[in-house]
Amino acid sequence: MLALLATSPLHAAPFAYVPNEGSGTVSVIDTASDVVVAQIAAGSKPRGLAVGLDRRWLYVSDQPNNRLQLIDLAERKPAGMVALGESPEGVSISNDGRWVAAAVEGKNEIAFTDTRTHTLAFSIPVRGKNPEHAVFSPDARLVFVSAEEGDAVDVIDFASRKQVAQVTVGARPRGIGFLPDSSRAYVATENSNEVFVIDTRSFAIVARIKAGLRANGIAVHPGGSRVYVSNGGDANVSVIDTATNQVVATVEVGQRPWNMALTPDGAKLYVANGRSGSVSVIDTERNVKLRDIAVGKLPWGVVIR
Repeated sequence: MLALLATSPLHAAPFAYVPNEGSGTVSVIDTASDVVVAQIAAGSKPRGLAVGLDRRWLYVSDQPNNRLQLIDLAERKPAGMVALGESPEGVSISNDGRWVAAAVEGKNEIAFTDTRTHTLAFSIPVRGKNPEHAVFSPDARLVFVSAEEGDAVDVIDFASRKQVAQVTVGARPRGIGFLPDSSRAYVATENSNEVFVIDTRSFAIVARIKAGLRANGIAVHPGGSRVYVSNGGDANVSVIDTATNQVVATVEVGQRPWNMALTPDGAKLYVANGRSGSVSVIDTERNVKLRDIAVGKLPWGVVIR
Protein backbone atom coordinates (compact mmCIF):
# COMPACT_ATOMS: atom_id res chain seq x y z
CA MET A 1 0.00 0.00 0.00
CA LEU A 2 1.48 3.35 -1.04
CA ALA A 3 -0.36 6.64 -1.29
CA LEU A 4 1.38 9.82 -2.38
CA LEU A 5 0.46 13.48 -2.59
CA ALA A 6 2.35 16.20 -4.37
CA THR A 7 4.44 17.21 -1.35
CA SER A 8 8.11 16.33 -1.81
CA PRO A 9 9.71 14.13 0.84
CA LEU A 10 12.65 16.54 0.82
CA HIS A 11 10.39 19.49 1.75
CA ALA A 12 12.11 21.97 4.07
CA ALA A 13 9.69 21.48 6.98
CA PRO A 14 10.24 18.43 9.16
CA PHE A 15 8.02 15.42 8.68
CA ALA A 16 6.52 13.33 11.45
CA TYR A 17 6.54 9.58 10.78
CA VAL A 18 4.00 7.43 12.61
CA PRO A 19 4.12 3.60 12.61
CA ASN A 20 0.63 2.08 12.61
CA GLU A 21 1.05 -1.46 13.92
CA GLY A 22 -2.56 -2.38 13.17
CA SER A 23 -2.44 -1.13 9.58
CA GLY A 24 1.07 -2.13 8.55
CA THR A 25 1.80 1.41 7.42
CA VAL A 26 3.72 4.53 8.31
CA SER A 27 1.77 7.79 8.15
CA VAL A 28 3.76 10.84 7.03
CA ILE A 29 2.65 14.17 8.49
CA ASP A 30 3.90 17.53 7.19
CA THR A 31 4.49 19.42 10.45
CA ALA A 32 4.06 22.78 8.70
CA SER A 33 0.41 22.03 7.88
CA ASP A 34 -0.28 19.04 10.18
CA VAL A 35 -1.71 17.17 7.20
CA VAL A 36 -1.02 13.51 6.40
CA VAL A 37 0.71 13.59 3.02
CA ALA A 38 1.46 9.88 2.55
CA GLN A 39 0.84 6.37 3.83
CA ILE A 40 3.76 4.01 3.27
CA ALA A 41 3.63 0.21 3.42
CA ALA A 42 5.92 -0.91 6.26
CA GLY A 43 5.59 -4.65 6.88
CA SER A 44 3.16 -6.52 9.10
CA LYS A 45 3.49 -4.70 12.43
CA PRO A 46 5.73 -1.62 12.33
CA ARG A 47 6.81 -0.22 15.69
CA GLY A 48 10.15 1.51 16.31
CA LEU A 49 11.36 4.18 13.88
CA ALA A 50 14.48 6.16 13.10
CA VAL A 51 15.29 8.57 10.28
CA GLY A 52 18.73 9.08 8.73
CA LEU A 53 20.33 12.51 9.07
CA ASP A 54 19.92 13.25 5.37
CA ARG A 55 16.24 12.19 5.50
CA ARG A 56 16.88 9.66 2.75
CA TRP A 57 16.17 6.51 4.78
CA LEU A 58 13.56 5.51 7.32
CA TYR A 59 14.36 2.51 9.53
CA VAL A 60 11.33 0.60 10.86
CA SER A 61 11.22 -2.44 13.13
CA ASP A 62 8.79 -4.97 11.64
CA GLN A 63 8.10 -7.12 14.69
CA PRO A 64 6.49 -10.32 13.29
CA ASN A 65 8.98 -10.51 10.43
CA ASN A 66 12.00 -10.11 12.74
CA ARG A 67 13.58 -7.43 10.63
CA LEU A 68 14.47 -3.80 10.18
CA GLN A 69 12.52 -2.53 7.20
CA LEU A 70 14.34 0.06 5.09
CA ILE A 71 12.17 2.70 3.45
CA ASP A 72 13.47 4.98 0.73
CA LEU A 73 12.02 8.40 1.61
CA ALA A 74 12.73 9.86 -1.82
CA GLU A 75 10.43 7.22 -3.32
CA ARG A 76 8.37 6.62 -0.17
CA LYS A 77 8.46 2.87 -0.55
CA PRO A 78 10.18 -0.18 1.00
CA ALA A 79 13.68 -0.73 -0.37
CA GLY A 80 15.40 -3.47 1.59
CA MET A 81 15.62 -5.08 5.00
CA VAL A 82 18.04 -6.22 7.70
CA ALA A 83 17.37 -9.44 9.65
CA LEU A 84 17.56 -8.68 13.38
CA GLY A 85 16.19 -11.62 15.36
CA GLU A 86 12.92 -12.43 17.06
CA SER A 87 10.54 -9.55 17.83
CA PRO A 88 12.39 -6.24 17.36
CA GLU A 89 10.68 -3.20 18.93
CA GLY A 90 12.13 0.21 19.82
CA VAL A 91 14.65 1.80 17.46
CA SER A 92 16.96 4.80 17.81
CA ILE A 93 19.77 6.36 15.78
CA SER A 94 23.06 7.83 16.99
CA ASN A 95 23.41 11.60 16.63
CA ASP A 96 26.08 11.17 13.96
CA GLY A 97 23.67 9.01 11.94
CA ARG A 98 26.07 6.07 11.78
CA TRP A 99 24.28 3.48 13.94
CA VAL A 100 20.70 2.29 14.33
CA ALA A 101 20.01 0.44 17.57
CA ALA A 102 17.05 -1.95 17.81
CA ALA A 103 15.79 -3.72 20.94
CA VAL A 104 15.30 -7.39 20.08
CA GLU A 105 12.88 -8.90 22.61
CA GLY A 106 13.18 -12.56 21.75
CA LYS A 107 16.97 -12.61 22.00
CA ASN A 108 17.39 -10.16 24.93
CA GLU A 109 19.91 -8.16 22.98
CA ILE A 110 20.39 -4.90 21.14
CA ALA A 111 21.16 -5.16 17.42
CA PHE A 112 23.21 -2.42 15.75
CA THR A 113 22.87 -1.72 12.04
CA ASP A 114 25.57 0.23 10.18
CA THR A 115 23.77 2.85 8.07
CA ARG A 116 26.71 3.06 5.64
CA THR A 117 26.24 -0.54 4.51
CA HIS A 118 22.71 -1.33 5.75
CA THR A 119 23.96 -4.49 7.37
CA LEU A 120 23.79 -5.85 10.91
CA ALA A 121 27.20 -5.03 12.38
CA PHE A 122 26.95 -6.59 15.85
CA SER A 123 24.60 -7.32 18.74
CA ILE A 124 25.08 -6.78 22.47
CA PRO A 125 23.29 -8.98 25.02
CA VAL A 126 21.55 -7.36 27.99
CA ARG A 127 20.44 -8.79 31.32
CA GLY A 128 16.85 -7.57 31.18
CA LYS A 129 14.12 -9.68 29.62
CA ASN A 130 12.09 -8.46 26.66
CA PRO A 131 13.93 -5.19 25.95
CA GLU A 132 11.58 -2.67 24.38
CA HIS A 133 13.53 0.57 23.96
CA ALA A 134 17.22 1.08 23.19
CA VAL A 135 18.14 4.76 23.17
CA PHE A 136 21.48 6.43 22.44
CA SER A 137 22.60 9.24 24.71
CA PRO A 138 23.13 12.42 22.63
CA ASP A 139 26.91 12.05 22.98
CA ALA A 140 26.62 8.39 21.83
CA ARG A 141 28.64 7.27 24.85
CA LEU A 142 25.83 5.13 26.26
CA VAL A 143 22.77 3.18 25.18
CA PHE A 144 20.02 2.86 27.79
CA VAL A 145 17.72 -0.14 27.47
CA SER A 146 14.33 -0.66 29.11
CA ALA A 147 13.10 -4.24 29.52
CA GLU A 148 9.40 -4.94 30.01
CA GLU A 149 9.81 -7.88 32.37
CA GLY A 150 11.36 -6.38 35.48
CA ASP A 151 12.25 -3.14 37.18
CA ALA A 152 15.65 -2.18 35.83
CA VAL A 153 17.37 -0.30 33.02
CA ASP A 154 20.40 -1.86 31.33
CA VAL A 155 23.27 0.46 30.41
CA ILE A 156 25.57 -0.28 27.46
CA ASP A 157 28.92 1.44 27.03
CA PHE A 158 28.94 1.85 23.29
CA ALA A 159 32.71 2.17 22.85
CA SER A 160 33.42 -1.10 24.65
CA ARG A 161 30.35 -2.82 23.15
CA LYS A 162 29.16 -4.26 26.47
CA GLN A 163 26.73 -3.74 29.32
CA VAL A 164 28.37 -1.85 32.18
CA ALA A 165 25.52 -1.22 34.61
CA GLN A 166 21.96 -2.09 35.54
CA VAL A 167 19.91 0.53 37.37
CA THR A 168 16.88 -0.51 39.40
CA VAL A 169 13.85 1.70 38.76
CA GLY A 170 10.10 1.09 39.00
CA ALA A 171 8.15 -1.82 37.59
CA ARG A 172 7.96 -2.18 33.80
CA PRO A 173 10.27 0.54 32.51
CA ARG A 174 9.28 1.94 29.14
CA GLY A 175 10.26 5.19 27.40
CA ILE A 176 13.70 6.76 27.83
CA GLY A 177 14.98 10.27 27.09
CA PHE A 178 18.14 12.27 27.77
CA LEU A 179 18.94 15.89 28.46
CA PRO A 180 20.73 17.45 25.47
CA ASP A 181 24.07 17.41 27.34
CA SER A 182 23.60 13.68 28.14
CA SER A 183 23.94 14.30 31.89
CA ARG A 184 20.54 12.92 32.88
CA ALA A 185 18.30 10.12 31.64
CA TYR A 186 14.55 10.06 32.24
CA VAL A 187 12.81 6.67 32.39
CA ALA A 188 9.03 6.16 32.51
CA THR A 189 7.82 3.16 34.52
CA GLU A 190 4.41 1.94 33.45
CA ASN A 191 3.42 -0.12 36.49
CA SER A 192 4.90 2.32 39.01
CA ASN A 193 3.42 5.44 37.38
CA GLU A 194 6.68 7.32 37.89
CA VAL A 195 9.58 8.87 36.04
CA PHE A 196 13.05 8.05 37.35
CA VAL A 197 15.87 10.53 36.77
CA ILE A 198 19.32 8.91 36.44
CA ASP A 199 22.74 10.56 36.59
CA THR A 200 24.53 9.13 33.55
CA ARG A 201 28.00 9.29 35.14
CA SER A 202 27.31 7.67 38.52
CA PHE A 203 24.14 5.80 37.45
CA ALA A 204 22.54 7.01 40.68
CA ILE A 205 18.85 7.87 40.80
CA VAL A 206 18.67 11.58 41.56
CA ALA A 207 14.89 12.03 41.50
CA ARG A 208 11.60 10.15 41.31
CA ILE A 209 8.68 12.05 39.84
CA LYS A 210 5.07 10.97 40.17
CA ALA A 211 3.44 10.77 36.74
CA GLY A 212 0.01 9.63 35.57
CA LEU A 213 -1.50 6.18 35.23
CA ARG A 214 0.59 3.80 33.09
CA ALA A 215 3.35 6.27 32.27
CA ASN A 216 5.20 5.10 29.18
CA GLY A 217 6.49 7.52 26.51
CA ILE A 218 9.21 10.11 27.11
CA ALA A 219 10.20 13.13 25.03
CA VAL A 220 12.77 15.77 26.04
CA HIS A 221 12.56 19.37 24.86
CA PRO A 222 15.62 20.30 22.75
CA GLY A 223 16.33 23.13 25.18
CA GLY A 224 16.37 20.68 28.08
CA SER A 225 13.91 22.63 30.21
CA ARG A 226 10.99 20.23 29.92
CA VAL A 227 10.36 16.49 29.80
CA TYR A 228 7.06 15.12 28.51
CA VAL A 229 5.52 11.87 29.75
CA SER A 230 2.57 10.13 28.10
CA ASN A 231 0.17 8.51 30.57
CA GLY A 232 -1.58 5.65 28.79
CA GLY A 233 -4.24 5.06 31.43
CA ASP A 234 -5.11 8.74 31.88
CA ALA A 235 -5.17 9.81 28.22
CA ASN A 236 -2.91 12.76 28.92
CA VAL A 237 0.65 14.04 28.89
CA SER A 238 2.49 15.33 31.96
CA VAL A 239 4.95 18.21 31.55
CA ILE A 240 7.95 18.10 33.91
CA ASP A 241 10.15 21.11 34.71
CA THR A 242 13.68 19.70 34.73
CA ALA A 243 14.96 22.42 37.08
CA THR A 244 12.52 21.45 39.86
CA ASN A 245 11.58 17.89 38.87
CA GLN A 246 7.94 18.88 39.29
CA VAL A 247 4.95 18.33 37.00
CA VAL A 248 3.92 21.83 35.89
CA ALA A 249 1.13 21.02 33.43
CA THR A 250 -1.10 18.21 32.19
CA VAL A 251 -2.50 18.13 28.66
CA GLU A 252 -5.41 15.91 27.58
CA VAL A 253 -4.81 13.89 24.41
CA GLY A 254 -6.35 10.79 22.78
CA GLN A 255 -6.84 7.31 24.20
CA ARG A 256 -3.78 5.23 25.12
CA PRO A 257 -1.09 7.81 24.36
CA TRP A 258 2.17 6.04 23.72
CA ASN A 259 5.42 7.29 22.22
CA MET A 260 6.02 10.90 21.21
CA ALA A 261 8.39 13.30 19.44
CA LEU A 262 9.08 17.03 19.33
CA THR A 263 9.78 19.22 16.33
CA PRO A 264 13.46 20.30 16.15
CA ASP A 265 12.58 23.78 17.43
CA GLY A 266 10.61 22.28 20.33
CA ALA A 267 7.48 24.22 19.43
CA LYS A 268 5.18 21.22 18.93
CA LEU A 269 4.89 17.78 20.51
CA TYR A 270 3.31 14.94 18.53
CA VAL A 271 1.72 12.14 20.58
CA ALA A 272 0.66 8.76 19.14
CA ASN A 273 -2.73 7.69 20.56
CA GLY A 274 -2.94 3.93 20.10
CA ARG A 275 -6.62 3.41 20.78
CA SER A 276 -7.79 6.57 19.06
CA GLY A 277 -5.97 6.00 15.78
CA SER A 278 -4.69 9.55 15.96
CA VAL A 279 -1.78 11.83 16.74
CA SER A 280 -2.38 14.75 19.11
CA VAL A 281 -0.38 17.93 18.48
CA ILE A 282 0.54 19.99 21.54
CA ASP A 283 1.69 23.61 21.58
CA THR A 284 4.59 23.40 24.04
CA GLU A 285 4.66 27.14 24.76
CA ARG A 286 1.05 27.21 26.03
CA ASN A 287 0.74 23.51 26.97
CA VAL A 288 -2.50 23.12 25.02
CA LYS A 289 -3.63 20.59 22.44
CA LEU A 290 -3.91 22.16 19.01
CA ARG A 291 -5.53 19.32 17.11
CA ASP A 292 -5.86 15.58 16.53
CA ILE A 293 -4.68 14.08 13.24
CA ALA A 294 -6.21 10.81 12.04
CA VAL A 295 -3.57 8.25 11.08
CA GLY A 296 -3.71 4.44 10.79
CA LYS A 297 -4.80 1.75 13.23
CA LEU A 298 -2.90 1.44 16.53
CA PRO A 299 -0.21 4.10 16.09
CA TRP A 300 2.80 3.12 18.23
CA GLY A 301 5.01 6.19 18.17
CA VAL A 302 6.37 9.19 16.31
CA VAL A 303 9.76 10.26 14.97
CA ILE A 304 10.40 13.67 13.43
CA ARG A 305 13.09 14.90 11.07
